[in-house]
Amino acid sequence: MRGHLWRNWSGLEEAVPRHVATPASVEEVVAAVRRARADGRTVKMTGTGHSFTAIGAPEHTLLRPDGLTGVLAVDREAMTVTARAGTPLKDLNLALERLGLSLHNMGDIAEQTLAGATSTGTHGTGGTAAGLAAQLAGLEIVTGTGEVLRASAAENADVFDLARVGLGALGILTSLTFHVEPLFVLEAHEEPMTWDRGLASFDEMVAEAHHVDLYWFPHTDRMVAKQNVRTDLDPGEQRPPSRAAAWWEDELVSNTLFGGLCRLGERAPALVPGINRVAARALSERRYSDLAHRVLVSPRRVRFREMEYAVPREVGLDVLRECRRVIDASDWRIAFPVEVRTARADDVPLSTAHGRDTLYLAFHVPAGTDHRAYFGGVEPVLRAAGGRPHWGKIHTRTAADLTPAYDRFGDFLALRDRLDPDRVFANDHLRRVLGD
Repeated sequence: MRGHLWRNWSGLEEAVPRHVATPASVEEVVAAVRRARADGRTVKMTGTGHSFTAIGAPEHTLLRPDGLTGVLAVDREAMTVTARAGTPLKDLNLALERLGLSLHNMGDIAEQTLAGATSTGTHGTGGTAAGLAAQLAGLEIVTGTGEVLRASAAENADVFDLARVGLGALGILTSLTFHVEPLFVLEAHEEPMTWDRGLASFDEMVAEAHHVDLYWFPHTDRMVAKQNVRTDLDPGEQRPPSRAAAWWEDELVSNTLFGGLCRLGERAPALVPGINRVAARALSERRYSDLAHRVLVSPRRVRFREMEYAVPREVGLDVLRECRRVIDASDWRIAFPVEVRTARADDVPLSTAHGRDTLYLAFHVPAGTDHRAYFGGVEPVLRAAGGRPHWGKIHTRTAADLTPAYDRFGDFLALRDRLDPDRVFANDHLRRVLGD
């Protein structure tokens, strides 16, 4: 197939590959990689485009993930589940629910493919592991030479270690094995609060709840806090919000009304501070309990652009305060909340939480808004604090200044040289963040 336009979810990045295919087997992936290598071309297996950068942009051959979906194996003794890498996270969550199983943690967008989500370091908040990659038990990857490698802590351990967050630079993932646990219920508490109260009580909330997420509305002193606590309820005993309440909060207020206010703010930026005050007060306090994936995942129908940085946990709130100072001193009009999440340190070399407890700060604008002044204005604050940018979100970093941010960066580049010596998986974005 020729002439296919690839565009990411936010609409910020696009490309026109020369060839498009939908492999339905590992063998077909191998054939595509070997063909690209022999021809001196590049090939990318794209996901659903939820990365805000061009990390997945194809230059010559685009492989669609649709033919590599579904659960392959369940090991109840080891408590692992293996799925094809093109499976959307939302489909894995439903399959696990039917099996009476669950991931430990996940991000709040479930449309991503498993390969795309793990490869870019997608994470949730709190728990014993926030990132999807930190929950991996094994993977299968097609390298740039067309070799199929299976990797785990016991087999090709060096590949497994580094490829858990591989940026699509080491190969094409064809299957992933996750550690899972019995299906569990979260008690959710969503509560509006002031800026001062949110920051003063943040450490206490993190200590008492398993998952905490704060949203600050710029140009206001208002926040919304979301706290989720694991309960002893059986999965059949959860008390989800009524259909009417869920529609009101998750669809009407958080999507329809919020989307309309964002569009109004784009047309009349001077109204944004007032709009934010309305939006912050439109969300009411609520409590409910439901299966973990129904609580942790949120419907996102308002498209946006995002930059997110991981800063050391111990300075995180001070960094947030400094970002607010910069925003308050500017003439920007920011219509989207700033999101605050946490993660425990993990051992994934290119994870943004590698080796340190982490606070995540995420900055958003509506998809049609020019993000450059805002993101460019707060990024120096985040960099000065030792921040690491999310691999799938907008940033200006390059290989030269990313190298000192990760003590295993050199090991990753060496593995890339070994697995993809001809740069079959390269594109302009990877050349910028990893070098040639």
